[in-house]
Amino acid sequence: MSEQITDKLGRPIRDLRLSVTDRCNFRCDYCMPKEIFGDDFVFLPKDELLTFDEMTRIAKLYTDLGVKKIRITGGEPLLRRDLYKFIEQLSQIEAIEDIGLTTNGLLLKKHGQNLYNAGLRRINVSLDAIDDEVFQAINNRNIKASTILSQIDYAIAIGFKVKVNVVIQKGVNDDQILPMIQYFKDKKIEIRFIEFMDVGNDNGWDFSKVVTKDEMLSTIEEAYDITPVPPKYYGEVAKYYRHNDNGAQFGLITSVSQSFCSTCTRARLSSDGKFYGCLFSAVDGFDLKNFMRNGATDSELKAKFKALWGVRDDRYSDERTEQTVANRKRQKINMNYIGG
Repeated sequence: MSEQITDKLGRPIRDLRLSVTDRCNFRCDYCMPKEIFGDDFVFLPKDELLTFDEMTRIAKLYTDLGVKKIRITGGEPLLRRDLYKFIEQLSQIEAIEDIGLTTNGLLLKKHGQNLYNAGLRRINVSLDAIDDEVFQAINNRNIKASTILSQIDYAIAIGFKVKVNVVIQKGVNDDQILPMIQYFKDKKIEIRFIEFMDVGNDNGWDFSKVVTKDEMLSTIEEAYDITPVPPKYYGEVAKYYRHNDNGAQFGLITSVSQSFCSTCTRARLSSDGKFYGCLFSAVDGFDLKNFMRNGATDSELKAKFKALWGVRDDRYSDERTEQTVANRKRQKINMNYIGG
């Protein structure tokens, strides 16, 4: 039986997000803008990354404290060499009920079969437009949306359950909402539209660029007959809706306009092995990598996990206002280190 721990606000821990690399083959402005992450940008050397054995050890110990779900993120996790071997290790941990992976999808045809054979069944693909030109302008790598759509079709054909994530920015890709709804509705693939968030320090975020959940929903309701769907579990971040004609579902993720901090159950490990209790955390997370490499025992690690969660009181999205964003002095961890 696992021990269920809670933080200062009474939130249990259920989910562990593991960033396996800080590298990515896209340069999306809201995550890794090319002006900052240029060709000469220095990424983490291999020995600064947690090994698969280290991450597996951490995951197994966290299951003793209530973690049931693991999500693998990046950067782009499919750039991590032999990632399927890590999936194999995680799949051997009985207490883990769900393993997911978030990817831009570009390398699914190259690595998908190995990942599936290793035990992975769920993939979230980040795709911010269905129009080729709009998508190329966002990813800054001349990658067409049609290329990613073919990768999604491949993943589904070999057995994966796929969800599609879309970050919506006003004046950038808000005109993609309806065509993407229609495309994925026809295929009965779940799509989730995400309000543009101020993650990291480099994406030029402000409130004027946010398309809120209510604005997105109003646009969709004008074109489609839909019904709200009740939450499936505690801490679910998306508000779901069902198309009444064919049952396909889509979600809206409201981290700006309607915070879900009060039910956040997610702990995060950055690609350099630091613990963070929030996507919007400051850069000085606790260094679990060095703690382990300096000889920490399993009992010492577990005690540290409990202590870190026990003092957690993060509720950034609850507290976000134009004033707090404008006046913030702290530097936040960048998304390529901590995932989405």
